[in-house]
Amino acid sequence: MFNQENYIEVLNFVAASHGNQKTPNGLPSLAHITCVTMEVINACEKSQLDEKKTDFAISCALLHNIIEDTNITYDELYVKFGEDIANGVEALTKDKTLNSKQEQLKDNIEKLLAQPYEVQMVKLANRVTNLGTPPENWDNEKIIAYKKEASFILSCLGNSNIYLAKRLKEKIENYSKYIKE
Repeated sequence: MFNQENYIEVLNFVAASHGNQKTPNGLPSLAHITCVTMEVINACEKSQLDEKKTDFAISCALLHNIIEDTNITYDELYVKFGEDIANGVEALTKDKTLNSKQEQLKDNIEKLLAQPYEVQMVKLANRVTNLGTPPENWDNEKIIAYKKEASFILSCLGNSNIYLAKRLKEKIENYSKYIKE
């Protein structure tokens, strides 16, 4: 299904790069990254993607936060993993120079729509993973906005993978329990 040696090489690079970073819920960043990757692996298996596409999707999943959250640059990814992976990870990276979250999301989706489905799948898997219990410091407005963003992502990228689209739809529906009426 996929190349285990490739997985280990990329995972070790990611672990070293992210170091002791934490998620908003206080878990090591690697926990989030591997959950996103597990969603992608499952979707690749169910979709019966070939090994090359699966390895590409898994690599992008493992690396999806590396430009955004570490000092690793596009150029470093290009040299280490090649143009396709570097381009995929760059498309998954929010442009923090844009003023609003809405502008960042719109730009992110536009970049992702120019990428292969395997990269788009990572964005779906990332949101599936993030639609667990919201951080304690989020107010109702933030929770509603996050759910709305998830629906937008699904509407734009849902065609990239039927299994992840279904999973994200279910997570969005379940996320409603965190909204106070």
